[in-house]
Amino acid sequence: MRWVTGEHYFTAVPGAPERRREIGFSIDGREYRLAAAAGVFSGDRLDPGTAVLLRKVAQPAPDEAGTLLDLGCGYGPIAVVLADRAPSATVYAVDVNTRALELVRENAAGRRVRAARPDEVPEEVTFSQIWSNPPIRVGKADLHDLLGRWLPRLAPGGVAWLVVARHLGGDSLQRWLTDAGWSVARHASQKGYRILRVGRESG
Repeated sequence: MRWVTGEHYFTAVPGAPERRREIGFSIDGREYRLAAAAGVFSGDRLDPGTAVLLRKVAQPAPDEAGTLLDLGCGYGPIAVVLADRAPSATVYAVDVNTRALELVRENAAGRRVRAARPDEVPEEVTFSQIWSNPPIRVGKADLHDLLGRWLPRLAPGGVAWLVVARHLGGDSLQRWLTDAGWSVARHASQKGYRILRVGRESG
């Protein structure tokens, strides 16, 4: 899987100047202010799809003690929120972008978040939940490779939450996942985004 296409947020080592800024947002009444920068996904605001995902899907229970995955974490808004809601869980924040991972380590300081490149996640680790605003713009082949790599690492009974813009192929991705043998339901739709709940087919 390449997951790297030119100078973009899915480039491993961005060449653009960092141009740091602070991103503020609120989830369920809790205020967050996170460091972001140019060269990472949505480095100038909380991405609208990420906002829909965080506000439309129930957060993990406070006593959740499993391992969670923020796939394509960017500067880490999903990982930080998950770590706050489930302080006993371990959250892996995975991205190919080294600048993004540096920002996650800063933003998640003091929390149980492990920022890692894909190959740095131990092979034996499985996830009770996967949360992702996946990098649609890498193209279908790379996106399918990405999901084909990580969805099989759901623990028994685990669930993945994916947010995809309808005009960027949310409905076609749902069909592809279903054809690939996953149990897929449209959990919510808002502002042109689909939230897909993905699990293993029963039986």
